Amino acid sequence: MVTELFDLRPVLAPLVSALCALGIVLLGHHERWRIALSLAAAVVKFALVWSMLPATLSGTVFVFNAGEILPGLPFAFRVDALGMFFALVSSTLWVLTTIYAIAYMRGSHALRRFFGFFALCISTTVAIAFAENLLTLFIFYELLTLCTYPLVIHSGTLKARRAGRRYLAYTLSGGAALLAGMALLYHLTGSLSLSQPGLVDPATPPKTLLILFVLLIGGFAVKAAVMPLHAWLPSAMVAPTPVSALLHAVAVVKAGSFGLLRVIYNVFGVNLLASLGYTAVLAVIAALTIIVASLMALRQDVIKLRLAWSTISQLSYIVLAACLLTPLAALAAVIHIANQAFAKITLFFVAGAIEKRTGKTRVSELDGLGQIMPWTMGACTIACLSFMGVPLLAGFITKWYLSAGALAAGMPIYVAVMMLSALLNATYWLPIIYRAYFKPCPDPSLSREEPEILLLGPILACAAYVVLLGIGAQAPAMPFALAESAVNFAFGLELSRP
Repeated sequence: MVTELFDLRPVLAPLVSALCALGIVLLGHHERWRIALSLAAAVVKFALVWSMLPATLSGTVFVFNAGEILPGLPFAFRVDALGMFFALVSSTLWVLTTIYAIAYMRGSHALRRFFGFFALCISTTVAIAFAENLLTLFIFYELLTLCTYPLVIHSGTLKARRAGRRYLAYTLSGGAALLAGMALLYHLTGSLSLSQPGLVDPATPPKTLLILFVLLIGGFAVKAAVMPLHAWLPSAMVAPTPVSALLHAVAVVKAGSFGLLRVIYNVFGVNLLASLGYTAVLAVIAALTIIVASLMALRQDVIKLRLAWSTISQLSYIVLAACLLTPLAALAAVIHIANQAFAKITLFFVAGAIEKRTGKTRVSELDGLGQIMPWTMGACTIACLSFMGVPLLAGFITKWYLSAGALAAGMPIYVAVMMLSALLNATYWLPIIYRAYFKPCPDPSLSREEPEILLLGPILACAAYVVLLGIGAQAPAMPFALAESAVNFAFGLELSRP
């Protein structure tokens, strides 16, 4: 039984980071103020989001309505299980990312601008998670694009500016498609609410529904980096490592994936999509993205580029799982938001720490680093093994439920896709582990020394989460319980675990 409760926390959670950004603009020329404001906002946001978790798990939905922008279109927030899941992952990672960024960016230029927009990114991300309707979501979805652009071009080089222009061209085009889809949806239904499992009237003409589906899915698929809408993501790796981590694990790509889940489960609903068959085509596209992006990752020697192509592949796990329209696959789609986020941010943090400590940026340069940086490379190994689907780690949970969901849908071909993906993951992650532990370091000047604690701490914390999400998924208050609640709402049933 869902109980709605008016509360200020759904708007306070995004607002605290916006106020932090304002404070950094005013006081950020002082390093101590900049650091204090960034950390305080991250911790307060974390506390606000987590304070709503127990009630959300018990069925309470927190709501806040700031009034109507247009008739029937309120500027409103609603904290349901799916939104809480996304916000929980983002706010947890934001604390660790802020700590890491403070150390990594030390001595860089334009830090007031950097940390101001950094704070705005998490503000818009949590607002997306808590948006009650597509209009509220769209406002912050587009603001997220504008907030991340200065971070992508932070270095100011020609390459960075070109990457920024490509990023804007792709993401703003996706936003235009999304706006057109929203206009059509409002014309058809008189509402853009995301508070129910299915808003669209099944009696709507199929051609109209197809247009609506293509516009909404296409709009969100850009940031979710579904092929062929992915090209902006590898080029954006010119950004500083904390920004790359932001793009890949915390905010941008996850906002796209989250939007896709909202369209499938809240706008159309599983019953209507099952009758229309549109998701079958999208599932094929997602499966091809998983395989092709993995093959592209194999070709990359630059660590961050290998990570970027891996992200493109891993994000389509979420899309594929959602398209199968079975409860177990839906569970995989939701939990992979967390499983991919913690493993991928671990690897980006490791890449940044290696660069800071040794200056190395390529896989071919990692020989012997397991002896030079044992804790750092140990965390890297955990994340790599998770993506390969090794049991007791987070990635295994995703592959297990996605495969079970594919079998429940009568589509064993996607179990084969999971097996092939695991094999390809092993092919491009194991060389990193092999070089780190089984090859001697060619540089005798490198002594055994880990990066500073502000870099190493977040790395170890994220790696610990990868293990915890694998072995402790069923523990109380873990994200898995929220994912189950979200799937139960979307399908109107109690979930039976395999």
